[in-house]
Amino acid sequence: MKINPNAPRVGSVAAKDPFAVAPPGHSLTEDNSKWAWGRPPKIVDPEQALNNAVASLKKPRLRDEMFKLLFTGVSVEVLVEGYILQAFHEGKFMPDVGMLIKPPLGMYIASMAEEEGIPYRMFENEDADKQGIMDDKTFFTMMKQNNPRMFEFIRENINESIREGNMPSEPVEENFMTMDAPVPQGMAMPQQEMATEEMPTEEMEMPPEEVAMEEMPTEEEATI
Repeated sequence: MKINPNAPRVGSVAAKDPFAVAPPGHSLTEDNSKWAWGRPPKIVDPEQALNNAVASLKKPRLRDEMFKLLFTGVSVEVLVEGYILQAFHEGKFMPDVGMLIKPPLGMYIASMAEEEGIPYRMFENEDADKQGIMDDKTFFTMMKQNNPRMFEFIRENINESIREGNMPSEPVEENFMTMDAPVPQGMAMPQQEMATEEMPTEEMEMPPEEVAMEEMPTEEEATI
């Protein structure tokens, strides 16, 4: 028997028959009742599921293990998701019930940690709200690579301003302590220049007495 040298090696990916695998959706046609998650859940009420979770966390052994995990840096979010996943595998409740009890259960764990003075992280990724925001370093690096003429123009203007003594100040975070008091609508703050009346710098020349006084008629002219 001759062996084809171009034939794929036995056991390799190329030697596998693409039609010898289970078709998509094959697991949905099997009976999953042998697994706990494949049978009807034991709890369908979210409030009852939350009460059971809180009761289990009050046990000394579970509470101590939870505090140890918080000390090691595990976030509250990971602890809650781990509990929900385990409860689903054990057939306690469905994932939709777990999603409903996730926020209040996380707040309860955080309150327990604060009462004991244990540091904790609420979320696994606390900088998720800052993702996608370009910082200044990345901005100027990309400008230097893609638009070097504009980069040199901006750098020269900054250097010229520094040589003139105008040092750039660090940005101040705006909050309620740094914000100016709002001016009511319709009212304008008086400026210092407008607060004082403009006074003449030179003395005003008084008109001569004979010019200032009107010529009074004499008695003879008045009787005529």
